[in-house]
Parts: sequence; C-alpha cells; structure tokens
Amino acid sequence: MLNPFDADRPDWEVEGRDWPHRAASRFVEAAGLRWHVQAFGRPEAPTLLLLHGTGAATHSWRGLAPLLAEDFYVIAPDLPGHGFTDPLPDADLSLPGMARAVTGLVEALGRPPVIAAGHSAGAAVLARMCLDGAIAPRLLAAFNGALAPLPGAASLLFPSMARLLFLNPFTPKIFAWTADRSAAKRLIEGTGSRLDPQGVELYRRLFARSGHVRGALGMMANWDLDSLHRALPDLKTRTLLIVGGDDRAIRPDTAFGVRDRLPDARVALIRGLGHLAHEEAPERVAEVFRAEARTLGIV
Repeated sequence: MLNPFDADRPDWEVEGRDWPHRAASRFVEAAGLRWHVQAFGRPEAPTLLLLHGTGAATHSWRGLAPLLAEDFYVIAPDLPGHGFTDPLPDADLSLPGMARAVTGLVEALGRPPVIAAGHSAGAAVLARMCLDGAIAPRLLAAFNGALAPLPGAASLLFPSMARLLFLNPFTPKIFAWTADRSAAKRLIEGTGSRLDPQGVELYRRLFARSGHVRGALGMMANWDLDSLHRALPDLKTRTLLIVGGDDRAIRPDTAFGVRDRLPDARVALIRGLGHLAHEEAPERVAEVFRAEARTLGIV
C-alpha cells in the first residue's frame, strides 16, 4: 500500500520546469511504473546505463552524461521513488526489488548495457543485476559505490534508524518543511563534496517534496548490503571502483577491501573530491572512465 505522502512527489511542470537537459527527457512505462529517463548521444554507440544514488535523480549526471555521450549512448533513469519516477510498493523496497524494477526498465527500452555505471547505491543495484544475470556488461563502474556494509555498529544502527524514520508517516513531511538551501548545502558538504549553486538548488528542490524524501528513506531502510558483500566473489564482471579521496559518506579505503573480494577489479582514487565526485569534477571522472573503456577496447 502506498503512503499518502507519496502524492507529494516532484512535479515535472514545477520542480522539472528547468530540469538539466530537459530536452533529453522522456517518460517510459515499465515494470508497473512510470519512469523518468534521459538519453544522450548517438543511438548506434555502445549503450551505457547510469544509475544515481540515494536521494538524487538524473540531475546528478548533468555534467558527466554529456561528456560520456561523446563515446556512448547514455541512458539515465530516475530510480523508483526518486525524482520524477513512480515509487515502488513498500514490499519491493529491497535491493533485489529495486534491481528487478530496473531490469524491467532495461528490457522495455531494449538497450542492454555494454557498460553499467552507478553512484553509491546505484552501483549496488547494478552489481545485484550483474550477479542475478539480468545484465551482462563488459564493465561495471562504481562511483563511490555502496558495495559494503557500514563499519562496526553503524551497519546495524543506520538501517534501523532509517527504518524507524521511514515507518513514521510524518518524517518525510517534516524533513521537507525544513529543506531550505542552507540545509541542502550542509547535507552535501557533510559528504565531503562542494557543489555549485545550481547543484545545491536541485537537491533542495527534491528534498522539499516529501514523496522524494520517502523514496530515499525507503532505500536506506530496506537494503541488506551484507548479502551483496558476501556475494561479491561471484561477480565476474570487470569492475572499476572510482573513489573520491575526501568521501565522508563511504570511507575511501572501503573500495580497496571491495577490490580484494572481486575477481577482476581495480581502484582509481581521485584526490580532493568527495562522495559526489562525478558532480564536482565531471571532466576528471570522465577521463578515468574513458581510459578504462579504451583498455577494454569498448571505445
């Protein structure tokens, strides 16, 4: 059953009125949801699927997607419950549930990815899809990927706290009431990143809608990263772990532990950037990404 606050979702004609790359947007029916999807580049180019992280939307790729579109046909959806995509039922707000939904979208679009790339939780969705055989990309790229449980007691306390907030129907509304520009800026800087005024404003715009907030809380409350982490040795896909050296949300050294559990992976550390490295310096991230694609002979 959907929460009544899901009705307070971002509106394409209000929050989306000047959305980055609005001309690249379309709405697609798949897996029982109406998805907001952006596409960039030449259709004949290799397909690159981009998935944003928790609390974000397609605006997260506003700088990076056009750069990657020089070599790829880039597909970037809003994840369920985020931005302008419908929410999933509460029962499907697990990592496997989210992976099944994105699989349905990929099948509907008819563009299996040659490369799959995700930021934070988006990388976890893609890793789950690869493990399940739903996609078979030649490269999986994780930008500050959430591929391991939080260290120590946080791995238990953080999901439990998110679950309590998610189950309280008033939490998203209260958060939305307090989501002004300064609050959004503090939240972003807390991850070790600094964004330009437009970037901060786009996050504020989303956080001001309780339906979007509930979508983010639902992801954090219902995910089991322990199971994914245990399954990583079975992930045969070549994996590139791009890490911002100043990330305060996911410790940079976590990527090296993840690398050691994967059969075929390497870490690319980019110093001076935080959790939103791909938004802070899209040119630097694109350069690392393209180099890996060239090594594999994809471009």
